[in-house]
Amino acid sequence: MKKEILFSREAIGRRVRELADGISRDYEGREVVLIGVLKGAFVFLADLIRNLRIPCVIDFVRLASYGSKTVSSGEIVITKDIETPIQGRDVLVVEDIVDTGLTLSFLVEKLKEKSPRSLKVCVFLDKKERRKVPFEADYVGYDIPDRFVVGYGLDCNEQFRFLPDVYVIGEGESPNRH
Repeated sequence: MKKEILFSREAIGRRVRELADGISRDYEGREVVLIGVLKGAFVFLADLIRNLRIPCVIDFVRLASYGSKTVSSGEIVITKDIETPIQGRDVLVVEDIVDTGLTLSFLVEKLKEKSPRSLKVCVFLDKKERRKVPFEADYVGYDIPDRFVVGYGLDCNEQFRFLPDVYVIGEGESPNRH
């Protein structure tokens, strides 16, 4: 397989620092609750918080969409909810990738029910071509075309999360580590 690096670890590091700078400016003087969406966002979230210059609290949520392995039914459930109270607090959801928008739209609506002071979304990758519902993240690392990507926390059948770069692959293919 010919591997194709879409974003190198150096480019990712620069972009994460830029995002953290913008978030730090926007939330200056306030504490923000960052909610990472498991599993894919944990690497991005870890790098992001190391670059923030504001106090933050970290929590995680995990969602599942039931259906066949290749096609979501669109029915989304929370399999691990947040434990941190967010009423009256500034909240930033951190996700690895948004494509159809269904999962993040669902999560944002559920979190709004908990009455945060503010609620924004930060995504590492955005595949706008795949939207099924209108959704715009407040902070976006990169807009990408409709390609299958792995690395930097993104997986294919739980594989390749460990790769420090983001690769474009065909489903079922394997990027060789260099």
